[in-house]
Amino acid sequence: MLASPVVIAVLVVIHSLLCVLLISFVLMHSGKDAGLSGAFGVGGSGGAHGGSSAIVERNLTRITVVVAALFFISTYVLGKAL
Repeated sequence: MLASPVVIAVLVVIHSLLCVLLISFVLMHSGKDAGLSGAFGVGGSGGAHGGSSAIVERNLTRITVVVAALFFISTYVLGKAL
């Protein structure tokens, strides 16, 4: 299936943005209070906030799964277009 160069360019841009988003979300996950998530306060102690960091981590996991699924779909579509 041959697609026009404009469609391929748009797919490549979308794929690249999803790639950067996926890398960012994976790095934001807290892994035993290490990584980039410590800079944003995701992996901090939940004493003052009543455990709100667990909610943030759960939502971050959900967003990461959605972005990963979109990344795989865009990979498949881009592969078919080329």
